[in-house]
Amino acid sequence: MESSYPVLLFVGVLIGFVITNLVIIHIVGPRKRTAVKQMPYESGMDPVGDARQPFDVKFYLVAILFLVFDVELLFLYPWAVSAYLEDPSAATHLGVPVELRGTVFGIMLVFMATLAIAYVYAWRKGVFKWR
Repeated sequence: MESSYPVLLFVGVLIGFVITNLVIIHIVGPRKRTAVKQMPYESGMDPVGDARQPFDVKFYLVAILFLVFDVELLFLYPWAVSAYLEDPSAATHLGVPVELRGTVFGIMLVFMATLAIAYVYAWRKGVFKWR
């Protein structure tokens, strides 16, 4: 139980900080409500139209493609860092073992080729064209 005292102290300070900020904002905050203050902020531009307008489907397609290629980078980066990592002075081997480097490299090439095929397919379908 003694080891949890710093965590409990941190949680107490955190809750006290949040409550203090809420009270100060309520006391010091602006009181006058005007139409300009109640208007939503849209990157410095006056909002035009209804906020419930549907997005074009192409927006979602580009967002999904971004996620797919972002996940590709998540798989590619650790492999690139650890694939050829060697430390001759270390007692344990770091990274991919020498016997498996060719296999792992081939698997990564197949993975990247699959994503390249998906990219070309999306390009041919016109996903990246904004009209």
